[in-house]
Amino acid sequence: MDYPHKTTFQFISEPSDINFGGKVHGGSVMKWIDQAAYTCARTWAESYCVTVYVGGIRFYKPISIGEVIKIECAVIYTGSSSIHIMVEVYSRDFSEHVFEKKTHCIIIFVAVDEKGEPKKVKPWIPQTDQEKHLEEYAIRLKDLREKIHTEMKPFFNE
Repeated sequence: MDYPHKTTFQFISEPSDINFGGKVHGGSVMKWIDQAAYTCARTWAESYCVTVYVGGIRFYKPISIGEVIKIECAVIYTGSSSIHIMVEVYSRDFSEHVFEKKTHCIIIFVAVDEKGEPKKVKPWIPQTDQEKHLEEYAIRLKDLREKIHTEMKPFFNE
């Protein structure tokens, strides 16, 4: 069955991903998140998208070199031109059969046209109770971001 609102990547972490502590560098994980989420957003939007927000990134446990990485992305909310993607990062050793959650976050993209202007996207309509809860979560996060932005505005030169 085809799920145009979901994307899954799987691959192996490589020695070039290592940090000074001997684990996968957080920057590598963030790059993977952006790549997988971009694929999910672009598939949904059917056009070029730009990253406008990454929030709530939470690193639970380190990832070791040579582990199988799985990144699951799903559309959880759409605005007029924005696509809100939930991302979960898992890994497992080859000797294990079960993936363990290592990281999660929300990443937002805006679909743009050839001139770089925001482009309307088709609405995402949640079907299951879980999808409805995730959409409500995305809306609450959006409201919180707007409140934080308003509160911090006096401190930024815009």
